[in-house]
Amino acid sequence: MGTPEASSGEHLPDDEFVAVAADDELWDGEMEAYDVGAAEVLLVKLDGEYRAFDGICPHQSVSLVEGTLDGATLTCRAHEWSFDVRSGAGVNPRTACLVRHAVRVRDGQVLVSRTPLPATEPAH
Repeated sequence: MGTPEASSGEHLPDDEFVAVAADDELWDGEMEAYDVGAAEVLLVKLDGEYRAFDGICPHQSVSLVEGTLDGATLTCRAHEWSFDVRSGAGVNPRTACLVRHAVRVRDGQVLVSRTPLPATEPAH
């Protein structure tokens, strides 16, 4: 269970990651926000894998954890912008996207990178 290492920022050093949750803390289809340094990061568990994104909507800075997750679609509560949590790609509008963070699962802990992944790194 967890996110494959190859798609989770494998080039990042271990000290770049912060433990945010126990591996069994979220059920499939759930999301939760965590403080990672000075930033809010949204952790989503979908299809047995974790994905992490900046926790603030790129539209008007509303916390995404206040939105709804319906399957793989995350919808912000403020103006109903929606995103595919498998990749962070915008659904409505398509030009928007979420900023991703690397995720690792080790020793029963979910670890999230302090800094976002480059936009060019492929999503899983």
